[in-house]
Amino acid sequence: MKQFIVYIFACISAVGFSQEKASKEQLHAAKNANNLVFEANSFIEQDDFVSAEMAYRKAISEAPTQAIGAYNLGTANIKQGNYDEALYQLQKTLKTATSKPEKHRIFHNIGNILMANKKCKEAVEAYKNALRNNPADNETRYNLALAKECAKNQEEQNQNQDQDQDQDNDNKDQEDNQEEEQKDDKDGNQKDQQDQGDQDKKEGDKNPEDEGNPKDADEDSNKDEQKDGNGKEEQPQKPQPKPGQMSPQQMKNLLEAMNNQEAKVQEKINAQKEKGVKVQSEKDW
Repeated sequence: MKQFIVYIFACISAVGFSQEKASKEQLHAAKNANNLVFEANSFIEQDDFVSAEMAYRKAISEAPTQAIGAYNLGTANIKQGNYDEALYQLQKTLKTATSKPEKHRIFHNIGNILMANKKCKEAVEAYKNALRNNPADNETRYNLALAKECAKNQEEQNQNQDQDQDQDNDNKDQEDNQEEEQKDDKDGNQKDQQDQGDQDKKEGDKNPEDEGNPKDADEDSNKDEQKDGNGKEEQPQKPQPKPGQMSPQQMKNLLEAMNNQEAKVQEKINAQKEKGVKVQSEKDW
C-alpha cells in the first residue's frame, strides 16, 4: 500500500489551533500544553515514543479542550502502528476541533488508519470529509481515489465469495438429497426383502394336505398317461415269444398233458396192485 502522508506537527504553536476568548488561566494552560507538545515532538524525532507519549498525555491534561495534544498523540501512534489507539485519540479531537484546517488533518489521518486496517469503504468517507474541509489538498484527493479502488475490489471479492458460498451450499444440498435418496432406496430394498422373506415363510408353513399329496398327483398323472385317446385305460400288452421258443400258453398246455399222462400211469399201477399182478409200467413218451 502507498505510504500515505500523515499530518503530525503542523500548526502546533500557541496560536496554531483556533481559540476562543479565554481567561488568563486557560491561556496559561494552553501555553504549557503547547510546550509539552514541543517536548513530545522532540522525543518522537529521537524515536523515544515512551517519553513522547508521556509528554503528549501531560499536554492533554493541561488543556483537555485543546485538540493539539490528542491530535499529535494519535498521529504518533500511527507511526508506531498502534492503529486502534491512534483512531481513538483522533476521534476525540473531532469533538474539540473547531477550524477547517484542524478537521481536514484529523479526517485525513483517520482515513489513513482505516486504509491500514483494510476498511476501505470507511476510509472513502473519511477522505471525503477531509476534502470538504480543504478541497485543495491533492494528497487527500489521491488517497480518496485509492480508497475507492480498494473498496470496489473488496466489494467484488465479497460478491465472489457469496457466490462461491451459494454454490457450495447448492452442492451440499444436492449431496444431501442424493444421500437421502440412496438411503430411501436402501430402506425400500430391505423392506421388500423382508416382505418377501415373510411371504416365503408363510408359504413354507402351509399344510401340504391343503395343496394335495404330491404322490397322489404323480399316480394320477401316470394313470392319465396310461389312458388311450378315448379316455380308456390301456391294457398291458402280452409278451410275444421269440422265434424257436414256446409261448407261455404252450408250455402250460404241455405241462397239463404230462400231468394227465402221469396220472393215467399211476391209475394202472394201482389197479395191478389190487389184482396182485405185477404190471410193468411203460412210458408213452
